[in-house]
Amino acid sequence: MAQGVQAGRTRLRQNLKGKLSTTLKSWLPILQSDLFEVEEILKEYANENPFINVQTALSTDFNSSFSKKMYPNSPAKASITDKIEQLTIAGESFYDNLYRQVCPPLFPTEHSRMIAFDIIEGIDAEGYFQESITQACERLGVEEAEYEKVRLRFCFLEPRGVGARDVRESFLFQLESSKVDDEVYTLCKEIIAKLDMHTQLKKHPRYSEAMKIIRSFKNPPALEYDHEEIYKIPDILVQEEDGNITVRTNDECYPIIELNQLQVDSASKDTQSYMKTKIKEAKDLIDALEMRKATIKKVGLMIVDYQYDFLTGGEMKPMKLKDIAQELGYAPSTISRAISNKYLECKRGIFPIKSFFTTAIEGDVSNASIKDFLSEIIKSENKKKPLSDIKILTMIEEHFGLKIVRRTITKYRKQLNIASSSERKKLYEMGM
Repeated sequence: MAQGVQAGRTRLRQNLKGKLSTTLKSWLPILQSDLFEVEEILKEYANENPFINVQTALSTDFNSSFSKKMYPNSPAKASITDKIEQLTIAGESFYDNLYRQVCPPLFPTEHSRMIAFDIIEGIDAEGYFQESITQACERLGVEEAEYEKVRLRFCFLEPRGVGARDVRESFLFQLESSKVDDEVYTLCKEIIAKLDMHTQLKKHPRYSEAMKIIRSFKNPPALEYDHEEIYKIPDILVQEEDGNITVRTNDECYPIIELNQLQVDSASKDTQSYMKTKIKEAKDLIDALEMRKATIKKVGLMIVDYQYDFLTGGEMKPMKLKDIAQELGYAPSTISRAISNKYLECKRGIFPIKSFFTTAIEGDVSNASIKDFLSEIIKSENKKKPLSDIKILTMIEEHFGLKIVRRTITKYRKQLNIASSSERKKLYEMGM
């Protein structure tokens, strides 16, 4: 009996894998895009295919799509009318804004634009570049110096400071676009380089002028886009009823593809061939949309299986991207792009799906749990006496009951774009 079940699962996995290969491979943008982008992609196909009719979900039935019944965990910072207005008439998003700026003369070649688009994928919601340049260069097949040369051009993009590695570099990016004379420019660079002891430069006659300029810089650079997170539409809904957890895709927000019925038999042979091609294209498109749902639901089921404790109020556990990749028969890089810019909603809130994939530190403690704890204690620290890495290390070891080294804390702090205790003290004093 067990062998029969296993054989059935193997056949099902092979069938799924074959279906994915024939359908989603042709329509990979549908898998990789968020729900808003999926709708736009389908509309483009509908414009060129008389057999396709797309019924939109996100732009017609707002009262149901954004009701608190469907999204009980969404922040209630605005009325439903305000949310609809924000989603429909608000300016372009943070990432749309960046993509629009990738053009000549700043990025004159297809090659430089390819690198720039990859850099944007590595920029977090605060505007900082977080990816490994080494891994990115291996993926694209380019030299690190070439990649870095393109990244440094981001200092000319809006919002200023975007694409920088950390606070210091973001300030330097913003300084590049500031209209200051050479003397103030040089002084600002010195202050930024010595944030933890910038008061040593107080005797400079133009110190106050330079500080005023630095205080005008945005920190983080994407500060004006902070509101965007409120309006993220989850792809996966994890709901708990009577002690049972269910996982479903957010079907209410999916566009619906209808296949128009047109007479084929009465047409000429050339027209029949054209129509049959377009009908097949329409059916493949419907299959691709359904396989997108199936793939994302599979991801959701595995997240619930691995992260059950977190979803019910506990800590996040280690989970590797390759676990899902192996299950679906794809390379980890493909799954990584498939879950990019997609969200899961549970009773604890709305989370980027990527945030559930963490590596183990010791036992069942993940680096994500430690980073979350580190961020929280920094937020509540005494601004006159910021916590040192040694103190943070002690607090983390006590909280999680494990032993780690100080350099690990320093690494995590830098990955979170958190300055050192001495730098934070100066930033607090500067009102930043």
